[in-house]
Amino acid sequence: MAESTTVSNTENLMKYMKLDQKGAVLAEYIWIDGTNGIRTKTKTLSKPVKDYKELPEWNFDGSSTGQAPGDNSDVYIRPCAIFPDPFRGGDNVLVMTETWDPDGTPNKFNYRHECVRLMDANAKRQPWFGLEQEYTILGPDGWPYGWPKGGYPAPQGPYYCGVGTGKVFCRDIVEAHYKACLYAGIKISGINAEVMPSQWEFQVGPCEGIELGDHLWVARYLLYRVAEEFGAKITIEPKPIKGDWNGTGLHTNVSTAEMRKDGGMKAIEDACKKLGERHEEHILVYGEGNAERMTGEHETASIDKFSYGVANRGASIRIPRQCAQEGKGYLEDRRPASNACPYRITGVIMETIFGGQEGVDFSKAES
Repeated sequence: MAESTTVSNTENLMKYMKLDQKGAVLAEYIWIDGTNGIRTKTKTLSKPVKDYKELPEWNFDGSSTGQAPGDNSDVYIRPCAIFPDPFRGGDNVLVMTETWDPDGTPNKFNYRHECVRLMDANAKRQPWFGLEQEYTILGPDGWPYGWPKGGYPAPQGPYYCGVGTGKVFCRDIVEAHYKACLYAGIKISGINAEVMPSQWEFQVGPCEGIELGDHLWVARYLLYRVAEEFGAKITIEPKPIKGDWNGTGLHTNVSTAEMRKDGGMKAIEDACKKLGERHEEHILVYGEGNAERMTGEHETASIDKFSYGVANRGASIRIPRQCAQEGKGYLEDRRPASNACPYRITGVIMETIFGGQEGVDFSKAES
């Protein structure tokens, strides 16, 4: 483990966490800022809530988050999903929100709103998504946990799904995050150590429609909060360590009702062809710094070429072998970078496969 300079006062904190809240409930409002980062603030409620529709709209200073100018800085946050709070427990909740401008229009960084429109318009297609969030755990010095200071560990090989000292690092953070997600009701479906040491992955899904984006963003929030308590940093940069080391992605599994039917392979292949026709548009919203990751090496396709194939992890789109054998199932889009927004990923995929909606164009959305 890398040396930590963080002082933990958990034992002292727990005395206060156990105090009676006298019927009050704490709601942690979560939103996405102008840099694709996470911001939160806490609101005191007078009673427990069971549905996000019971929660009030709130606001924040958008000039401090890159979402509004200083002379018109109020940005409003509207609740859209709630989850039990694993840090505070009890009736306290986490609240996923959308950002809105004072004139009643969605903030330019509110990609959820447009994604909802596409999901609602194609609800009969029953789109399922499963995203594989890779990330890297860093020490306070910004270097991967467990790596020699200023140096490098042994080459890749023994770390993927590894077990044992020297093969995996920070499993305590990973396990704590897993449990926090389960407590919060996140549809987390698994975890594993990745190819580069101190690199991990968790999977969210299958989720239908907009639920995937909500669950993944809250799962990211939980990861940052857990790491904060352990004195570690989380990075979802696509290529955190340059050179002969794997990057980090957000592989996106997609399935529709037609793909899951007998003979669904035709729908899968049709979708692959459509995705190929808009390859450049997808790359625009598939994350910042993705060119450093998508080099055609380290289990990636080249960023400027589109391809798809069965069981090919060097292709843009992988069709799992089991799906090819059964003639139905899903496809895996391997292009999204680890820092991409799940609302933009799933939104542009729906737009490409089934057509867009008036006033919605994910390929031209501001970043």
